[in-house]
Amino acid sequence: MKNEPLKLRKRGEDGSRIISVRIREEILTDLDRLANEVNYSRNELINLILAHGVKNIEIE
Repeated sequence: MKNEPLKLRKRGEDGSRIISVRIREEILTDLDRLANEVNYSRNELINLILAHGVKNIEIE
């Protein structure tokens, strides 16, 4: 078997950025429950919810 180099990308090069947000405890509890129910990580679920919200928000 050929020894191929391990290719690593610097964090953030996938288009993602790490940020910090404050979330109410009850919302975090609900997120964790939902993530567990659909077998997603908390991060995956938050990104899906945010993407949906940004695309479907109506500003009056």
